[in-house]
Amino acid sequence: MSNTALTIAMPKGRIFEEAYDMLIEAGFNLPANVEMSRKLMIEIPEENIRFILAKPMDVPTYVEHGVADIGIAGKDVLLEERRNVHELLDLNISKCHVASAGLPNTELNDIAPRIATKYPNIASDYYREKGEQVEIIGLNGSIELAPMIGLADRIVDIVSTGQTLKENGLVEYEFVVDVSSRLIANQASYRMKNDRIQDLVKRLKKCVREG
Repeated sequence: MSNTALTIAMPKGRIFEEAYDMLIEAGFNLPANVEMSRKLMIEIPEENIRFILAKPMDVPTYVEHGVADIGIAGKDVLLEERRNVHELLDLNISKCHVASAGLPNTELNDIAPRIATKYPNIASDYYREKGEQVEIIGLNGSIELAPMIGLADRIVDIVSTGQTLKENGLVEYEFVVDVSSRLIANQASYRMKNDRIQDLVKRLKKCVREG
């Protein structure tokens, strides 16, 4: 196999940890532990791999613009960012879903209910497909606060265990879309480094767990 240099963009945290473990399981010669508290790049000369550690929403941007050959990003980010990248493989890790939530026993206003979210594209698409007209309010953090202070009737956000909703007195109303982490590639890199990328896909595919 050609050992062409490969740059991989990944978000810190749970996705990085689960994906990194998958790469080790797939037989890549990576250190068992990496010190990454402040690092933004990690070089693995043994495999000619460089990791770029990015904000989750930025991973598809890095891949689209070619500063990373491939990346690992949640399906929520791909749906929201709508970047021009190849989606190669569902890694079936970091699974959760996007849902609407709000205060218990509350009905949506008939006239343009307000939906607070950090996923304006996903939320807009969802309600448009339902034929419902809503006002989207974009927020970047503490989405759960919006119904509590009267800013919005509902929120649309990631739900993993549901514990955060429960702690803030909110309940889930509508399932929007399932989310898991996907392997994506830059279009030019996919052509120029096809052997290396296909080898990585083939090895990772054997490690994907169903269910």
